[in-house]
Amino acid sequence: MERNRRSSAVAVLVGALVAAGCGRPADPAPRLRIEVVATRPHDRTAFTQGLEVADGVLYEGTGLTGRSFVRATDLATGAELARADVPGEYFGEGITKAGATLWQLTWRDGVAFARDPATLRVLREVRYEGEGWGLCTRGDRLVMSDGSDTLTFRDPETFAVTGTRTLRDRRGARLNELDCAADGSVYANDYPSNRILRIDPDTGEVTGVADTGGLLTRAERADADVPNGIAALPGTDRFLLTGKYWPTMFEVRFVPE
Repeated sequence: MERNRRSSAVAVLVGALVAAGCGRPADPAPRLRIEVVATRPHDRTAFTQGLEVADGVLYEGTGLTGRSFVRATDLATGAELARADVPGEYFGEGITKAGATLWQLTWRDGVAFARDPATLRVLREVRYEGEGWGLCTRGDRLVMSDGSDTLTFRDPETFAVTGTRTLRDRRGARLNELDCAADGSVYANDYPSNRILRIDPDTGEVTGVADTGGLLTRAERADADVPNGIAALPGTDRFLLTGKYWPTMFEVRFVPE
């Protein structure tokens, strides 16, 4: 009798586990198709680390120690408006315009440069802990990545940390360049893959995934590095996409599949 009770208990337990295991899995993040609207040339010597459009100006920050710079170009004409080299000991990273400041990160140097958006002159330097990868401005706070699956929120004036958010369903992602879109979403390159993740920074949910793998031809990919560079075009539903050493910048829409 005791054996029968134990057998029945085991059967019930196994049945419960099987039922739980057979439950419907969580729906994956929706797929986003990249629709190319237009293309423009991109400096294929640029190790792109940050991209942003603000007030008709395209800002681009590049990396590599001793070769990093930031530049501003007229979005309509492509004419260079300003350029500044990063001091040789630093490896430049993500950029964003917040009010009257253009912030630029460094990779492992723990220094953020606050620049004049018009001249790109350094106004001040701020120290921070950890690595700097991507940066964008969302309302009254900065959103920063450090190559992990966590976003860090910072004060746009002091650069002090005000909070963090870890991705809820993409643990292990390596968030790189960021763009804060008008709808509140954060778009992020997932290094070193071809994926772009659309993230709700309030919840950490990944609400869409796009694949940039088809943008370059096989010949172009031979001399290019990873995709890195997302910039929303204000007042439109379009974005600029590029990458490190890419010969082309793509104007695209993200379309639900």
